[in-house]
Amino acid sequence: MIHDNGRPHTAAATQNLITTFGWEQFDHPPYSPDLAPIDFHLFLHLKSFLAGWRFHDDNKVKEAVTRCFASQAASFYDEGIHKLAQRYDKCLNNGGKYVEK
Repeated sequence: MIHDNGRPHTAAATQNLITTFGWEQFDHPPYSPDLAPIDFHLFLHLKSFLAGWRFHDDNKVKEAVTRCFASQAASFYDEGIHKLAQRYDKCLNNGGKYVEK
């Protein structure tokens, strides 16, 4: 299981539940673009989706972003989670150094 040290993750009740599941916990770096699904999966796709567009109104930006994410099938988000596990494994096997694509 991968998570940071935020209060919900370190609370005694959460730790006890994780222990009952028998899950192994890994330390997570405070921030790593290799391991942040929003950076390597969501924003990468959003960047392509919005390429070439110009916005003069914040509401238009919000609408476009919402449309982009709403247009994705559930498998898109599932793929992002699976990529996270693969990237974390590569990072661990690479001594914590950045993972190349």
